[in-house]
Amino acid sequence: MDDTQQQPVPALFLAQVERRYAQGAGHLEILSGADLAIWPGEIVALVAPSGTGKSTLLHVAGLLERPDAGEVYIGGQPSARMDDAARTRMRREEMGFVYQSHHLLPEFSALENVALPQLIRGLAAKEARARAGELLSFLGLKERLSHRPAELSGGEQQRVAIARALANGPRLLLADEPTGNLDPQTAGHVFAILVSLVRASGVAALIATHNLELAARMDRRVTIQNGLIVQLA
Repeated sequence: MDDTQQQPVPALFLAQVERRYAQGAGHLEILSGADLAIWPGEIVALVAPSGTGKSTLLHVAGLLERPDAGEVYIGGQPSARMDDAARTRMRREEMGFVYQSHHLLPEFSALENVALPQLIRGLAAKEARARAGELLSFLGLKERLSHRPAELSGGEQQRVAIARALANGPRLLLADEPTGNLDPQTAGHVFAILVSLVRASGVAALIATHNLELAARMDRRVTIQNGLIVQLA
């Protein structure tokens, strides 16, 4: 056995992360020595009541906010000393984001919305459109490629948003209530498709949700208690 063979590393690793906000004369502690590791191909549910730091955790993990202490590793790479340009590049190349609202560009078709992040990364237009078509077809939208967001249902719009998030082949997917605006039946369908695509791509996923039924279908569940990330049974 080759001892020099590189050992696997988590797609996301939070090490003793602290995050606080000014509040009057003092500060509000949101994360206090939080640790979390998510491995390639793993889907983790973040189940936490409003006000406990769910959005803060996602923002810190997604390099949208800097922690006050601790380190955020993406694929083994520390981010604390990165400048803003390097953090932006890492978000673009290593991460995908899905929000409760789809945030699609209304003037572009489904295909164009998914191709755009690939074009920004530097992929040739023909290749970007081909990959966009493949992803959307996998998500059951083969007949809707030329439709603009206003011509799509809520569930279809969110599937386009999922395809867009995964278009650049990210290492990590971060999702904040990705089915929160959908009715229960549509939410279950979109979630099943999201899981299938995540499994097929081998990406690691941290998905915040209030839906306990959906959370139970993920590999494991975590919550935030007293500024710490705690495993749930």
